[in-house]
Amino acid sequence: MTDTSPRAASAALYRAIWRWHFIAGLLILPFVLILAVTGAIYLFKDEINDAAYRPLRFVDPATTAPLRPSQITTAALAAHPGTLRAYSPAPAPDRSAEVDILGQDGLRDTIYVDPYRGTVLGTLWDGGAAGSPAMFVVRKLHSLDYVGWFGNRLIEAAAGWMVLLVATGTYLWWPRNSKLGTVRIKATRGRPWWRDLHAVTGLYTGGFIVFLALTGLPWSGVWGGKFYDYSYALGLGIPDGYWSGAPVSTVPVKDAVDRAPWIMENQPLPLSGATEGPVQALDTVVARVEDLGLVPGYGVTIPGTPEGVFTASVYPDDITYERVIHLDQYSGAVLYDADLADLGTLGRWAEWGISVHMGQEFGLLNQIVLLLACLAMIALCLSASVMWWKRRPSGSLGVPQVPTDWRIPRMLLLMAVAAGLFFPLVGLSMLALAGVELAVHLRNRRRLRMA
Repeated sequence: MTDTSPRAASAALYRAIWRWHFIAGLLILPFVLILAVTGAIYLFKDEINDAAYRPLRFVDPATTAPLRPSQITTAALAAHPGTLRAYSPAPAPDRSAEVDILGQDGLRDTIYVDPYRGTVLGTLWDGGAAGSPAMFVVRKLHSLDYVGWFGNRLIEAAAGWMVLLVATGTYLWWPRNSKLGTVRIKATRGRPWWRDLHAVTGLYTGGFIVFLALTGLPWSGVWGGKFYDYSYALGLGIPDGYWSGAPVSTVPVKDAVDRAPWIMENQPLPLSGATEGPVQALDTVVARVEDLGLVPGYGVTIPGTPEGVFTASVYPDDITYERVIHLDQYSGAVLYDADLADLGTLGRWAEWGISVHMGQEFGLLNQIVLLLACLAMIALCLSASVMWWKRRPSGSLGVPQVPTDWRIPRMLLLMAVAAGLFFPLVGLSMLALAGVELAVHLRNRRRLRMA
């Protein structure tokens, strides 16, 4: 006879949540490890790039004024023939200028030039916003872009499940009856020590892990796409009338610049008013955007078609200075000029969250805190793996038993539906897991009838 008392129902609920926490954790563990390791490295991409490529990125400051942009780009193209695609002035007196070219081999390269002497310091394959080929690989691994759209979906599902794992882990740890959830590691060895390590690590870092998961989701395909669309439709992302009726191309901003405000990446580039005539000189364009107050660290993208525009953009550590400016390539007229203040509320929140996620908003403190969060994620994966390995029966996965009281999943249905709607890919994976659970339940019931 089934025990229907509140105590039995509570115990069954605990077992059901524990089972799903166990299964979901086991499934996403490899992806959490990828996110944690690559994220920890990428937090320090600037420091790593500066150390690894110091001869290319640093110069001896001179007392004379830097060369003109046209002189710097001419020196770069003389050493490495190709088509000029972008120019980034030296962001500080001791830094080199960067010239991006499309080489004769069809590859895009970054040429590093001493801005005082015009000396070409060297060349790297263009790593875009990552700043180097090595960090480009780390960034692509972080989002599993090497696996294509499917890899991005896997990472998105893992990020959503991370939020639910923190929530269910907190529930499992929470004090009940006379048993207290531990706030420190009490055990000294064996599986209890790993259990305490897992619980205590999750307790103190769960909030940071949820923050990292949620602020990483704007880059995802499904959740991020919907967030972008809804924020735009509500006027809380990019304000409606983005171009004030000006003609636009089919090329998004993200294809023209290395790094633009996330909420603006998919907006189309405007078109120049004419399709022929003398093009503005690069020296003139640089002087123009600097007069407009663009802060150091910016880059200027060269128009690639007769209808294209000059785009000057900067994404500094302090995002209050982020900015995107489009100029007509013939008249030099400003077609669009926007900074953080021009974004809607959700747009500003998303930009702030992404900036903190990348470890740049609060300097070294930001990096250290998130590094500790990444190390905590690794510790959680390690402790979960050890606990599973120690408790699993020989020849079995050791999955917790299915609750016999099937009223409990109905109690979880509302929470599961809400989580599935908020994280669509989590919802799909929940349906798949529920199908497996149902199949296991029916199989077990059939076995009991035949016994």
